[in-house]
Amino acid sequence: MPDTHHLSVDRRTARGAVMQIWVNPACSKCAVALDTLAEAGLEPQQRRYLEQPPTVEELRDVLNRLRLEPWDITRLAEPTAVELGMPAWPRERERWIAALAQHPLLIQRPILLLEDGTALVARSHQDLHSAVTSHRG
Repeated sequence: MPDTHHLSVDRRTARGAVMQIWVNPACSKCAVALDTLAEAGLEPQQRRYLEQPPTVEELRDVLNRLRLEPWDITRLAEPTAVELGMPAWPRERERWIAALAQHPLLIQRPILLLEDGTALVARSHQDLHSAVTSHRG
């Protein structure tokens, strides 16, 4: 059986696009995103990033695809972020990436990795709609 949680796995959706979604099964926004994608006939590969945390290199890649900085996808209200003092940290990219790799719970979710090389944090209906419509043939 193939490894369904690794970035190198190529999973085709019903529409022929390759997608991956980083999810936390306990997250209601992740559940909504998965349901919305399924209703559109899309079956992205799921990566449970708390069970298989991304590496520093994977985080760099995803941030580049998102066109965001690590502080843009950090859940600063999480107790761990507060304990680390992250809201007051200077904007030093590598320090933030290392913290996200060490504490993946701090990563905003869900994150969709799209076939065209882009990515998005799909927390809103508008973001999900964008992902669904971009994959319709």
